[in-house]
Amino acid sequence: MDTWRPEPLPLWDDEITLPAWASTVGVFDLETTGIDVAADRIVTAHVGLLDATGAALRAQDWMADPGIEIPAGATAVHGITTQRARAEGRPAREVVAEVVAALRSLLDAGIPVVAYNAPYDFSLLKYEALRHGVAPILDPAPVFDPLVVDKSYDRYRRGKRTLEVVAAHYAVTLEGAHDAAADAIAAGRVAQALAARYALPATAHELHTRQIGWAREQADSLTEYFVRIGRIDPADPVDGSWPIR
Repeated sequence: MDTWRPEPLPLWDDEITLPAWASTVGVFDLETTGIDVAADRIVTAHVGLLDATGAALRAQDWMADPGIEIPAGATAVHGITTQRARAEGRPAREVVAEVVAALRSLLDAGIPVVAYNAPYDFSLLKYEALRHGVAPILDPAPVFDPLVVDKSYDRYRRGKRTLEVVAAHYAVTLEGAHDAAADAIAAGRVAQALAARYALPATAHELHTRQIGWAREQADSLTEYFVRIGRIDPADPVDGSWPIR
């Protein structure tokens, strides 16, 4: 398990203060073998803790041997080949158990965990835990999903909402996109930038509850659009479950 501690970045003016609950946030990201949360596997993971300046107070990184071939398309995204994962990665069950334990520790302490597009990472981790006989996190809270919050507070902004694009919009540097540590820390800094810019709910748990409704509304809106352009059938709507499916 390696430790990576990036330099803190000046995300906002000193005169701007964060809500107390956003002054320390957990961060979480996975890089995987694909996008099917029920079938794909963890390749790398990061769980960390940021202070009010966005500096890393704690950082844990893992590489797993997923036990299956890593498709070339996935390797093209995160750079990890099957050969490297087998040579350098640890047994998947050990990695999954440690990631679950690290996240559970943050959540049990009431620290909000930032995950960009949270249902993907938390759902894939759940299925990995079930696969390897590890007690899964079934109802993670409090979670802060910058994708959901950004869409809610700046609904009509044009353009993509990938982490790279949204990070640039909030003047957050993202170097080495699709590295689990880089993505997790950038997402955490975006979350803090959102907390500094907008009047978010007074507590992390209230924000968590609000995001459940916002995610459902966003999925309903996306469903209407996809039906209108003929991309999906009305009987197969976009799943708006949040923060886990």
